[in-house]
Amino acid sequence: MTPRMSKRVSISRSKYHDYAKVADNFFSGSDCAREFEYWNAAGVLIVHAAIAYTDAITIKVGGVKSQGEDHMAVIDLLREVVALDEHGQRALNHLIRMIEQKNLVSYSGEIYTRTDIEKLWKQLERYRDWALFILGKV
Repeated sequence: MTPRMSKRVSISRSKYHDYAKVADNFFSGSDCAREFEYWNAAGVLIVHAAIAYTDAITIKVGGVKSQGEDHMAVIDLLREVVALDEHGQRALNHLIRMIEQKNLVSYSGEIYTRTDIEKLWKQLERYRDWALFILGKV
Protein backbone atom coordinates (compact mmCIF):
# COMPACT_ATOMS: atom_id res chain seq x y z
CA MET A 1 0.00 0.00 0.00
CA THR A 2 1.47 3.33 -1.00
CA PRO A 3 1.69 6.11 1.56
CA ARG A 4 -0.96 8.78 1.20
CA MET A 5 -0.51 12.47 1.60
CA SER A 6 -3.18 13.25 4.11
CA LYS A 7 -4.37 16.30 5.88
CA ARG A 8 -3.95 16.04 9.59
CA VAL A 9 -5.22 18.17 12.36
CA SER A 10 -3.86 18.42 15.89
CA ILE A 11 -6.40 17.79 18.60
CA SER A 12 -6.04 17.81 22.36
CA ARG A 13 -5.49 14.25 23.53
CA SER A 14 -8.23 14.69 26.10
CA LYS A 15 -10.78 14.86 23.24
CA TYR A 16 -10.30 11.18 22.43
CA HIS A 17 -13.17 10.42 24.83
CA ASP A 18 -15.56 12.38 22.61
CA TYR A 19 -14.47 10.49 19.50
CA ALA A 20 -14.80 7.17 21.32
CA LYS A 21 -18.33 8.14 22.32
CA VAL A 22 -19.18 8.95 18.69
CA ALA A 23 -17.74 5.57 17.69
CA ASP A 24 -19.87 3.82 20.31
CA ASN A 25 -22.90 5.67 18.96
CA PHE A 26 -22.19 4.50 15.38
CA PHE A 27 -21.61 0.99 16.72
CA SER A 28 -24.98 0.95 18.48
CA GLY A 29 -26.69 2.49 15.46
CA SER A 30 -25.24 -0.17 13.18
CA ASP A 31 -26.52 -2.86 15.53
CA CYS A 32 -30.03 -1.34 15.41
CA ALA A 33 -29.90 -1.12 11.61
CA ARG A 34 -28.88 -4.78 11.48
CA GLU A 35 -31.78 -5.71 13.74
CA PHE A 36 -34.25 -3.99 11.40
CA GLU A 37 -32.52 -5.39 8.30
CA TYR A 38 -31.46 -2.00 6.93
CA TRP A 39 -28.35 -3.59 5.46
CA ASN A 40 -26.83 -0.63 3.62
CA ALA A 41 -27.48 1.68 6.56
CA ALA A 42 -25.81 -0.86 8.84
CA GLY A 43 -22.82 -1.02 6.50
CA VAL A 44 -22.37 2.74 6.44
CA LEU A 45 -22.58 2.92 10.23
CA ILE A 46 -20.15 0.02 10.64
CA VAL A 47 -17.54 1.77 8.50
CA HIS A 48 -18.05 5.08 10.30
CA ALA A 49 -17.75 3.37 13.69
CA ALA A 50 -14.41 1.90 12.65
CA ILE A 51 -13.17 5.29 11.44
CA ALA A 52 -14.32 7.01 14.64
CA TYR A 53 -12.58 4.39 16.81
CA THR A 54 -9.44 5.00 14.77
CA ASP A 55 -9.73 8.76 15.27
CA ALA A 56 -10.08 8.20 19.03
CA ILE A 57 -6.92 6.07 19.02
CA THR A 58 -4.79 8.46 16.98
CA ILE A 59 -5.95 11.38 19.10
CA LYS A 60 -5.26 9.58 22.39
CA VAL A 61 -1.85 8.28 21.33
CA GLY A 62 -0.63 11.01 18.99
CA GLY A 63 -2.80 14.08 19.49
CA VAL A 64 -3.68 14.05 15.79
CA LYS A 65 -6.41 12.80 13.46
CA SER A 66 -6.74 12.39 9.75
CA GLN A 67 -8.87 14.94 7.93
CA GLY A 68 -10.05 14.87 4.35
CA GLU A 69 -11.79 12.82 1.71
CA ASP A 70 -9.40 9.84 1.61
CA HIS A 71 -10.50 7.57 4.44
CA MET A 72 -7.69 5.13 3.62
CA ALA A 73 -5.21 7.80 4.80
CA VAL A 74 -6.24 6.97 8.37
CA ILE A 75 -4.49 3.61 7.93
CA ASP A 76 -1.13 5.25 7.35
CA LEU A 77 -1.69 7.59 10.27
CA LEU A 78 -2.58 4.69 12.56
CA ARG A 79 0.63 2.90 11.51
CA GLU A 80 2.66 6.02 12.28
CA VAL A 81 1.08 6.73 15.66
CA VAL A 82 0.65 3.26 17.16
CA ALA A 83 3.34 0.58 17.41
CA LEU A 84 1.42 -2.38 16.03
CA ASP A 85 2.07 -5.82 17.44
CA GLU A 86 0.55 -8.97 15.95
CA HIS A 87 -2.90 -8.15 17.39
CA GLY A 88 -2.65 -4.59 16.13
CA GLN A 89 -1.72 -5.74 12.65
CA ARG A 90 -4.72 -8.06 12.55
CA ALA A 91 -6.93 -5.19 13.71
CA LEU A 92 -5.44 -2.96 11.01
CA ASN A 93 -6.30 -5.59 8.39
CA HIS A 94 -9.92 -5.58 9.59
CA LEU A 95 -9.96 -1.78 9.36
CA ILE A 96 -8.61 -1.87 5.81
CA ARG A 97 -11.30 -4.32 4.70
CA MET A 98 -14.05 -2.21 6.26
CA ILE A 99 -12.85 1.04 4.71
CA GLU A 100 -12.57 -0.66 1.32
CA GLN A 101 -16.33 -1.20 1.54
CA LYS A 102 -17.19 2.44 2.29
CA ASN A 103 -17.85 3.68 -1.24
CA LEU A 104 -19.55 0.46 -2.29
CA VAL A 105 -22.02 0.43 0.58
CA SER A 106 -22.61 4.19 0.43
CA TYR A 107 -22.60 5.25 -3.18
CA SER A 108 -22.55 2.37 -5.67
CA GLY A 109 -26.23 1.50 -5.59
CA GLU A 110 -25.25 -2.04 -4.68
CA ILE A 111 -27.76 -3.68 -2.36
CA TYR A 112 -26.09 -5.21 0.66
CA THR A 113 -27.42 -8.40 2.19
CA ARG A 114 -27.42 -9.97 5.62
CA THR A 115 -24.38 -12.03 4.59
CA ASP A 116 -22.45 -8.92 3.49
CA ILE A 117 -23.22 -7.11 6.72
CA GLU A 118 -22.47 -10.07 8.97
CA LYS A 119 -18.95 -10.15 7.46
CA LEU A 120 -18.51 -6.42 8.06
CA TRP A 121 -19.98 -6.74 11.57
CA LYS A 122 -17.50 -9.47 12.48
CA GLN A 123 -14.64 -7.26 11.26
CA LEU A 124 -15.98 -4.34 13.30
CA GLU A 125 -16.31 -6.44 16.44
CA ARG A 126 -12.74 -7.64 16.13
CA TYR A 127 -11.42 -4.18 15.37
CA ARG A 128 -13.47 -2.65 18.18
CA ASP A 129 -12.12 -5.16 20.72
CA TRP A 130 -8.58 -4.06 19.86
CA ALA A 131 -9.56 -0.36 19.78
CA LEU A 132 -11.17 -0.54 23.23
CA PHE A 133 -8.02 -2.21 24.57
CA ILE A 134 -5.85 0.59 23.15
CA LEU A 135 -8.27 3.20 24.50
CA GLY A 136 -8.11 1.61 27.97
CA LYS A 137 -11.81 0.76 28.00
CA VAL A 138 -11.39 -2.96 28.70
